[in-house]
Amino acid sequence: MSTAGYAAYIICATPRSGSTLLCDLLTATGGAGAPDSFLMGNPDPQWITDWGLPDPTHSDRPAYPSRLLAAVRRAGRGATGICGLRLMRRDLPRVEHLLARAHPDHPDTPARLDAAFGRCLFIHLSRADKLAQAVSLIRARQSGLWHRHADGSERERLSPPSPATYDRAAIAAALADFNAQDRAWDSWFAAQNITPLRLTYEQLASAPTDTLARVCTVLGITPQAWPTPATAPVADATSRDWITRFRRETAR
Repeated sequence: MSTAGYAAYIICATPRSGSTLLCDLLTATGGAGAPDSFLMGNPDPQWITDWGLPDPTHSDRPAYPSRLLAAVRRAGRGATGICGLRLMRRDLPRVEHLLARAHPDHPDTPARLDAAFGRCLFIHLSRADKLAQAVSLIRARQSGLWHRHADGSERERLSPPSPATYDRAAIAAALADFNAQDRAWDSWFAAQNITPLRLTYEQLASAPTDTLARVCTVLGITPQAWPTPATAPVADATSRDWITRFRRETAR
């Protein structure tokens, strides 16, 4: 547990908001757990093995929720005393149902999270430039490339390379969805009486060390190391061209 009394933290995010970078930085401190999307829907089978999670085909069994949460605690802590999690807004309803199965005697989701992981800090990571976020998502879906290493080489590819084609309707739909997801996070925080630590992609990208220090200070953690980013932005001239074109077309 941290000196601030937190046993866990949850990065409440949306896709393409910088959550991979934040997870990398926190893990690399050597003292802030090993956050990842352990409770995501339909994870890759290799990730299930790597994280040591129980077989999801047994999810209907009564003991499964407790076994899963125990495995997540171990994976999220790494070799440290605090557990880190990343949670996308789309996964929240399913996670709430899982928690209710594991801890039915607790009155609400925050109480159930505390029962599962200990006292939790909620970190809301959002992206101020929602249009850039939407373009990033559409390009990743089309090209198959989701993340690059700091040296520019490919880090995560989910499908074979394919050309990216400007799609105004797809960008508009992603933009509306990201705005709705952030509103949904805010509504959930208000309903659960949670005051999260708020961070933005822009802060993290422009000042990663300062942003990391802010998180560690709130958690009461002294990093063993101050890491440099291991990922590089995927955005390029094509991304900027799409943003300019979309703004021009929607302004007409």
